[in-house]
Amino acid sequence: MRVSARADYAVRALTELAARSGEPVTAESIARAQNVPLKFLLGILGELRRAGLVRSQRGPSGGYLLDRDPGKITVADVMRAVDGPLASVQDAKPEDVSYPGPAARLQDVWIAVRASLRAVLEEVTIGHLLAGKLPASVEALTRSEDAWERR
Repeated sequence: MRVSARADYAVRALTELAARSGEPVTAESIARAQNVPLKFLLGILGELRRAGLVRSQRGPSGGYLLDRDPGKITVADVMRAVDGPLASVQDAKPEDVSYPGPAARLQDVWIAVRASLRAVLEEVTIGHLLAGKLPASVEALTRSEDAWERR
């Protein structure tokens, strides 16, 4: 799986907003705190706003705020907001592809990949990241020796 810079920056931005709950945070402040290019971040924040994950407040004390409880925003929600579906095959949904002959079961592999991604990304919330505590099922995956091997 490849995590785009957009998705990585978006999750980091929402975690930064959650850490400063209740007060509007400027894009400049988020960019500085998370070492994210401001121009790139502004586009990402616009997508997050359209997805209903953040809201903006104008004025001298303006900035961005979470639009939902951080415990209810999953990493999957954020990734979908900025990158679209979690898994696609040549820009199609895995259930919409089919293969002839001996490759026929490949569709099932893509479906399983999507299910695996969901099992982690739909479980972890911005609230978990803020608290520094992952769900037990995800934590267990990080303790596997295989998880840390580069292949």
